[in-house]
Amino acid sequence: MTRAQELSDAQWERIAPLMPLVRGRSRPFRDHRQVVEGIVHRYRCGIAWRDLPERFGPWQTVWKRHARFSRDGTWDRILTAVLADADAAGDIDWAVSIDSTINRAHQHATTLPRVTGGTDESQESARRAG
Repeated sequence: MTRAQELSDAQWERIAPLMPLVRGRSRPFRDHRQVVEGIVHRYRCGIAWRDLPERFGPWQTVWKRHARFSRDGTWDRILTAVLADADAAGDIDWAVSIDSTINRAHQHATTLPRVTGGTDESQESARRAG
């Protein structure tokens, strides 16, 4: 992999068969690899679509293909295949981590009435008993 490539040849060979075929279009698609590498570059760098380097082609093409692949399930098929391969190879640790972080309420949320599910009488009795 070079600075000009976002995916290695092995990575591309794994996902290339999962790319949709061109059917029913008057013009062929721009090269899938060039466009996918533009999408990967955009997410790795956190840049706007309009700021994609020209080596990936027109940013509008990259954006449209990303949207199309999201709609038609291409990204879902790629993720499923890559996860299945990694799981079969034992490369995924399926341990689950649970976070007990406390989330604070917004300052304006404090004026809402509190509903606990009990009656007012049982709440009053609990206050007297405590």
